[in-house]
Amino acid sequence: MVSVPQSLVVNLRRRPSHWLICLLSMSFLSACSPLGIINVVSKVHPADEIHAVDFGPHPRHRFDVYVPTTGVTADTPSVVFFYGGSWNSGDRRDYRFVGRRLAAAGYLTAVVDYRLYPEVQYPEFLHDSAAGVVAFQQWAKRHYPQAADKVTLIGHSAGAYNAAMLALDDTWLAREGSSPQSLLNGWVGIAGPYDLYPITVEDVKPVFFHPDYPEDSNPIDFVSESSVPALLLKPEEDDLVDPIRNSVGLRDALFQANSPVTLETIAGTSHVTIIGSVSPLLFFKGSTMKPIEAFVRR
Repeated sequence: MVSVPQSLVVNLRRRPSHWLICLLSMSFLSACSPLGIINVVSKVHPADEIHAVDFGPHPRHRFDVYVPTTGVTADTPSVVFFYGGSWNSGDRRDYRFVGRRLAAAGYLTAVVDYRLYPEVQYPEFLHDSAAGVVAFQQWAKRHYPQAADKVTLIGHSAGAYNAAMLALDDTWLAREGSSPQSLLNGWVGIAGPYDLYPITVEDVKPVFFHPDYPEDSNPIDFVSESSVPALLLKPEEDDLVDPIRNSVGLRDALFQANSPVTLETIAGTSHVTIIGSVSPLLFFKGSTMKPIEAFVRR
């Protein structure tokens, strides 16, 4: 991975027309993967980084913290991000661009790993997600006692499912001695599967024991128990997770249950680029950050 010269960072900030030329140059010089390139470009967003904080014995029981360079005050929100990947791929280090962008917005941010299939199946990744959130809150209280006590969850795709289950079903945080009502300010689901069954994606079927789906494992079934505010973001087009069935369906169900919910469509995005638009690399797409910032501050 290459580092970004300060002169290039300044140039990118001042001359957006140079984005494509700079991207091609970085691709040629560094042979980075697409996520690698996005993470290189994310250096334009300032953040202090603390890597690999343990919250359990497994190598994937880790989270990275991104701290606003402006400091942490009583007005600093705490945010936890869960990445997607069909519960069989993903790594917190691939999402530095999300952590840096959220920290640059003024949030004390954790990007949390969780165990994946085939090592584990449902519900182990929910246990990991709940443990990671509670551990981050406790870590934040020790290191930044002035920061807000409550946490906002943000998840993309499979990570949005994890966030939804933690926010809607008391089971997971109760296992860690907490609850959605006491721990969470709200949750943001980005292109998430909330009405999961029947599963049609082959990679996901074994994660949930298809066709013998576990009971109480579908987020939309818990809307009547929810009081945690939700922001649902859906792409303009999505060929992996049906946004009408999932995002619109969950919005309607939460609305009928009188649970606070907002739904927004991010213009020009797909299932992947809706999270990629958090990076400055996709500045020409609709903004995923704008509704997130409005929701977290509210």
